Amino acid sequence: MFPEKVYYEPDALSYDLGKMLREKFGGSPWIPIESHNKIDELRTQPNSAFRDLKRLLIVGVRKTHRYVPNTKTSDFLVPYTSSGCSASCLYCYLVCNYNKCAYLRLFVNREEMLDKLEKTARKSERELTFEIGSNSDLVLENTITHNLEWTIERFASQEKGFLTFPTKFNMVGPLLPLEHRGRVVFRMSVNPQEIIRTIELGTSPLEQRVEALNQMAEAGYRVGMLIAPILLVENWKPQYLELLDFLEAKLSDRVKRSVGIEVIFMTYSYVHRAINSEAFPKGSDLYDPERMTGRGRGKYCYRPDVRNEAEAFLRREIEKRFGAKSILYIV
Repeated sequence: MFPEKVYYEPDALSYDLGKMLREKFGGSPWIPIESHNKIDELRTQPNSAFRDLKRLLIVGVRKTHRYVPNTKTSDFLVPYTSSGCSASCLYCYLVCNYNKCAYLRLFVNREEMLDKLEKTARKSERELTFEIGSNSDLVLENTITHNLEWTIERFASQEKGFLTFPTKFNMVGPLLPLEHRGRVVFRMSVNPQEIIRTIELGTSPLEQRVEALNQMAEAGYRVGMLIAPILLVENWKPQYLELLDFLEAKLSDRVKRSVGIEVIFMTYSYVHRAINSEAFPKGSDLYDPERMTGRGRGKYCYRPDVRNEAEAFLRREIEKRFGAKSILYIV
């Protein structure tokens, strides 16, 4: 990624990472801002500008460090070195507010964030797992900052705690030789290739994702897999059957012996529909009035009867190929 413009908080340039980014992207215009959370000239852009905003980069200092308790694959969701993404998945849950979440934001105070992680892990009476990738895709971010490499080697040098993060990208080469000491859980998100091609825009193809998962397992990382989000598009059953057959054939024995699978159904929203209708007018319409119902303010989910049928189908087919114990949860 070479950004068309970089918006930055001046304080960010007092950090080593901020200085590195300034040198790396010196050929782009750098525009000073007061806060990465409030960039007025971007907040006023129309929905049709969404894809253009993805070509921008925001550099700032993360000020919010509150850990959110989690009960699925980690103990805490941790705000870390980035938020947002330069890809354009049409359902992206990071697009909670178009004007805030459209672009990739990098936070340069990584030492401060990692120090808190390490202290929290050391003080706990039990081993804790920290989800550091809930706000962004860290494998994608790593191609710009090398933060993931930096984080893994430093965190793994201590005696307590685990890190985990999901990704839709295959650029794992720099992670393979690291001394991770088994303290990192790498999780790959997968979907049928046709959904990746038409809906998960700008992400790695399925075949490359599976190869990356195999490589990380071979490098000794603990691994997981998300089949997510489940999209009940036209012909969804044959598409997901094809996906599961592909995974059964292409995943290494090492992955299949240990992988835990998370199955997550899509939640959509009014905000997504508004953006997609203007920014991707020829894209897939993910809102299905026959299968969806309202959920909270401005959100949609699959009707209980539709979802229950799909869950039973997916559970049966996953268990047939990978065993019942492989499914960590379905939501």
